[in-house]
Amino acid sequence: MTRILPLLVLLPALALTACATAGPTLYAPAQDSRYGYSERQIEQDRFMIRFDAGPDVSIQETEDLALRRAAEFTLEQGGDWFVVVRRDRDGNDRNPVSLGTSASYSTGSRGYSGSGVGLGIRFDGSAGQKSVTLEILVRTGTVSDDANAYDARNVLANMP
Repeated sequence: MTRILPLLVLLPALALTACATAGPTLYAPAQDSRYGYSERQIEQDRFMIRFDAGPDVSIQETEDLALRRAAEFTLEQGGDWFVVVRRDRDGNDRNPVSLGTSASYSTGSRGYSGSGVGLGIRFDGSAGQKSVTLEILVRTGTVSDDANAYDARNVLANMP
């Protein structure tokens, strides 16, 4: 029974975790899924590009996907290059399920003793979810020497 108890606790936990995930992160518009890209116009040539990703993608990969979308979007707007004027990263790569254990033993007067074992399971529905938001300015012509300026065609040629 002591060997079966951890399995009885762990299997439902894994099943709940599987149900709680939204599936793999796809490079697509974030419509019905929690994950994907979106954009909105702020001013005539200023836009916000956002990419939301799940636990199957690292925060760095999420930023790469946001840059890829910014490059595509720049070309869709008739631009040649873009400048990232603000970059926000939110989220982490931690596992949504964590386990904790504890054990104790104590002795008392008259020869009494006691022992205990504890098992804790923590579910964090937001763990592993991440988002990157880029505020960009769309430009045409020759690319600036600014370190935050990106040639849209070069970005697409070098991104997976």
